[in-house]
Amino acid sequence: MNNQKNSLKFIALSGTTDVTENLYVYESGNDMMIVDCGVGFPDLEMPGVELVLPDFSYIIRNKNKLRGILLSQGHDDHVGALPFLLKEVNAPIWCTPIVTEFLKVKFKDYRVRNYHINTFNPDKDVFNIGPFRINPFRVTHSVPDTVGFAIDTSQGRIFHVAEHKMDQTSVDGMSFDIPKAKSLAAQGNILCLMSDCLGSNEPGFTPSGVGIEENMFKIIKDSRQAVYMTAISSSIGRFQQMINVAQRVGRKVVLVGRSVQSKIEIAYNLGYLKYLPNQIIDFKEAEEFRPNQIMYIIAGCYGQIGSSVYRLAFDEHDRVKINPGDTFIFSADPGPAYSKESEDLIVDQLTDKGVDVHYYDLNEGLHVSGHGGQEDIKELFKIVKPKYFIPTGGTIRYMLSYEKLVVSLGNRRENVFRLKPGESVVFENGNAARGEKIPVKEVLVHGYGIGDIGKVVLEDRTILGKEGVVVVGIEIDQNGRLLGQPETVSRGFVFEQKYGEVLTEASKALAEAMKRNRLNDKSSIKAEVIKFLEKYFYDKTRRRPMILPVVVKI
Repeated sequence: MNNQKNSLKFIALSGTTDVTENLYVYESGNDMMIVDCGVGFPDLEMPGVELVLPDFSYIIRNKNKLRGILLSQGHDDHVGALPFLLKEVNAPIWCTPIVTEFLKVKFKDYRVRNYHINTFNPDKDVFNIGPFRINPFRVTHSVPDTVGFAIDTSQGRIFHVAEHKMDQTSVDGMSFDIPKAKSLAAQGNILCLMSDCLGSNEPGFTPSGVGIEENMFKIIKDSRQAVYMTAISSSIGRFQQMINVAQRVGRKVVLVGRSVQSKIEIAYNLGYLKYLPNQIIDFKEAEEFRPNQIMYIIAGCYGQIGSSVYRLAFDEHDRVKINPGDTFIFSADPGPAYSKESEDLIVDQLTDKGVDVHYYDLNEGLHVSGHGGQEDIKELFKIVKPKYFIPTGGTIRYMLSYEKLVVSLGNRRENVFRLKPGESVVFENGNAARGEKIPVKEVLVHGYGIGDIGKVVLEDRTILGKEGVVVVGIEIDQNGRLLGQPETVSRGFVFEQKYGEVLTEASKALAEAMKRNRLNDKSSIKAEVIKFLEKYFYDKTRRRPMILPVVVKI
């Protein structure tokens, strides 16, 4: 019984077969700790869905064990689900200064009031979350104050490095603290490394972003009209480069979009971002300057519907308008799943307007990944020298490539655990084995609804979007006999003025079929109507509209 108490369970509730929704659980006896709590984003088969949440069911069932939530960085795929979790559980949070300020804004937006944040300094602080002792250390990523953790557990020391690259020239001045990581690993016998696998197919080291500033300067130094730039709203180092370039070419900066405005203000107040007091101006002040004296830093780099970039491209923004001859720079590659389609749409829209657009496919050195390549990953392996490995933050193919990197350095393939959502590893007496699988599902957010739509609803939405709907009105008498002819109305199926005969002939054919198959109860009639018309329309049009029968007894 005592051995079971002292065993350690690691559960990947999500964040292993996708690059988002990072949520990991450490459990030992009657104590539990969460590392990261991120959102996912809808794919093309999720019409109307705004966010995808991890499944919190296991945490809620065991909330009496929860001692705290530990956060590695400030991107939404690591912290964005916290407002939803905190509505179900009450647990203290540990994070770095910039993440603290990001969360305060987010919690205010979501009206989360009952929370407690412990802000730590990764250069010197050591702290406990229940029985887990945490030694943080800085790592390089695309948002400042990103950290890795050396976690002392009942079974030994574990390293958890959610995302990293080994860059020693980080533009935000917060490079990977290699000496501290080596010191924390120097005790030897590191039990396990949980780390980022997203760059495991990329040869070499991920390059530094230092050169991006000069590449931006070369593009805009001769621009004679307004300049627009966009990046991920938490890419503080990239915003510093944009502001530096604006100062070099004598342009004032206008911030467009609340996410960009709030995050730049937070970074400035913390001293993570620097600019002259009169460098950034508001819309009203901008009216006093010519377009060639202004640079706009605008939110919505992935072209999300409703974002500032999207509204600008489609002339829907109420504060700023783009014109032919303006310059637009995307300093972000499509990241989340399916973001390329939306970003491509914006690039085409801007290009069609006569805007000089600089984007990912042109390979002009305007973006570098925040994730390490193969050599960054192997360097981390060499520093930590763990017995076991768990890849996180990628997909199945990246996990396999990560495993191959582990083996290439002389480690055993059996010591790599590629986990799917809900799967776990149990550590006991210095050894690791697969544990039980926790049932998990995707939780979809749509408006005020959380988890109230599922696969069936999404399938219906997809059919409606692709194939349309046909509503069939049917009147029957008390004996189930058809009165008159069924009436059909379609939306999104066929253009009725041109193809109305398809609907007319379908009504006639349905009437004949109903006369042959005398059914009395409404449910049987509806089922028969759906079956008949689905086949009829497919035979005639090779389409499968949704059929909605309305049966009225007279």
